[in-house]
Amino acid sequence: MDVTGFQQLISRLTEEIAGIPLDASLEAHLNAEHGPGSHWYEQAVAACQIGVRDGWLCQREGGGIRYGRVLKATEATHGFSVDVVDMADIAGPHHAHPNGEIDLIMPLTPGACFDGRPAGWCVYEAGTAHRPTVTEGRALVLYLLPQGAITFTAAA
Repeated sequence: MDVTGFQQLISRLTEEIAGIPLDASLEAHLNAEHGPGSHWYEQAVAACQIGVRDGWLCQREGGGIRYGRVLKATEATHGFSVDVVDMADIAGPHHAHPNGEIDLIMPLTPGACFDGRPAGWCVYEAGTAHRPTVTEGRALVLYLLPQGAITFTAAA
C-alpha cells in the first residue's frame, strides 16, 4: 500500500457517497455497509497502519497528536479531503465543520473510543463543532472533509 493505492481505496468510497447529505442516515449506511468486519473497513485499517508505519500518514506532530492531510479535496476523491490522526487518551483542538465531517474510527487499543464512539463511522452535519477526543487507549481516525473545509476555533 502506498499513497496511490490509498487514494484508490478512498475513491471507491467517496464515489459512493458524493452528493449525499451528511447526516444520521449516511452514518447508518456507512456502518452497515463499510463498518467493522466489512472488507472495506479492514482494508482501510490495514492501509492506515501501513501508512503510519511507512511515514506517509500522520507526518506531523503537535500537542501529543500525530496528524496529516494525505489527500486534498480533488476530483479523484470526489471533493473530499482525507486527514488521518493518531491519538491516545487526548483531546485535540476545537474545530468546526462548515460542510460537515465523516470520521472513520479505528481503535488500536481494544475499547478505545473517539468522541465516546467505538470502532466504525461517525458523521457530523454541516455547521457542527467539537473537540475531538480519544479515550480508553489509542486510535487512528480518518477524516473526510467535503471541500477540505475545517475551521479551528476557540472552544465555545
